[in-house]
Amino acid sequence: MKIFLTICCAFVLFSCKQKFDNKTYEENKVSLAQRESDNPQQFIKLSSGDKKNIFGATVIKGKLINTASVAVYKNTRIKTLCFKNGIRVEEHEDVMPDVIQPGAIKNFKIKYHFPKGTDSLALSVMSADTVNNSVADSKK
Repeated sequence: MKIFLTICCAFVLFSCKQKFDNKTYEENKVSLAQRESDNPQQFIKLSSGDKKNIFGATVIKGKLINTASVAVYKNTRIKTLCFKNGIRVEEHEDVMPDVIQPGAIKNFKIKYHFPKGTDSLALSVMSADTVNNSVADSKK
């Protein structure tokens, strides 16, 4: 019985060993990079807050967070919508030229004089350009 258990244990230990397949890993990495570069809006998260300064301008401070694992982005386009009583009264687009590495956070600040009575703002990421890794490494 001990011999049988020893043979079973040896069989289990040696059969669980899998070889690492570099080809499959590289294919998965390329497909992930392609998906991240095709849909930057899904991988760049935006958080912001706004306040009025003493001159009457609205100052928007925010963060762009790159949640992608491989893709590096730059020239992120942000759309700002201004609402008064639920009706859109103004719209702005801004480009943030910073290079955002995977997992990195970039702060930004925008100032605008919005129409009087503006009660809410909505910000969203419209698009971003993907950067080659060799170019991104040189701009760190």
